[in-house]
Amino acid sequence: MSLFSDNIRALRVKHKISQEKLAENLSITRGRYVKYEDGTSEAPYDILKKIALYFHMSIDLILSVDIRKIDVQNLIKLEGNRLILPIQVDSFGENFIEIVSQKAKAGYLNGYADPEYIESLQQITLPFLGPGKHRGFPVEGDSMPPHEDGSIIIGRYVEKLGEVMDGKTYILITKTEGMVYKRLNKNKKNALVLESDNSFYPNYEVKASDILEIWEYECNIGRSDKKQETTETGAMKDLLLELKREVREIKNNTSNA
Repeated sequence: MSLFSDNIRALRVKHKISQEKLAENLSITRGRYVKYEDGTSEAPYDILKKIALYFHMSIDLILSVDIRKIDVQNLIKLEGNRLILPIQVDSFGENFIEIVSQKAKAGYLNGYADPEYIESLQQITLPFLGPGKHRGFPVEGDSMPPHEDGSIIIGRYVEKLGEVMDGKTYILITKTEGMVYKRLNKNKKNALVLESDNSFYPNYEVKASDILEIWEYECNIGRSDKKQETTETGAMKDLLLELKREVREIKNNTSNA
């Protein structure tokens, strides 16, 4: 038996449908379906997609989470049976905002689709943010001033790549780069260009197929009370950063020569 077979059995029983009837809806024989439910055969992608559409549940959830342990009614369903996110509210009906701490950051790539992992994160509420699903992510490094290392960026979940607006900042969760906070531009149809506000860091591209989640910047939670730099000081800093970048490029070209 597998988690997948346990889940489809639980879903079928919950919906009070027979194996024969479900197989008919999936356009397969009952004998073939029974093998999936018994765990003696693995379902191909086209059947996984049909099962997900039939039960209105994401493939991620059916394959990776024991749905018998979660309240399926208390989930956000996204268009096209994409990832389903757990949602919790406080006593006033306000959505909780999960905070991915620096300690929890390492596990997010594996846990982002697991409701149990998400529910284990620290939670806060910020009623002024308005509608949408929000989550907090830690800032690391100095690539996106004035947000400093240790700050928390609160982002709103973006359901479609087409909603991304050029020049705005987003938390991006990707298969290769992990969790990053950058300014995005859609210079190519199937890729995003990631830009750092700190010019010392070069731009780079991420393929759309590599993106797991996108969260649009809403607000920042930080502890720094540093005085804002004057324009002159900021310009001097930018000049020094540009010089550093040029020196680094010269070193790279020399080492590759």
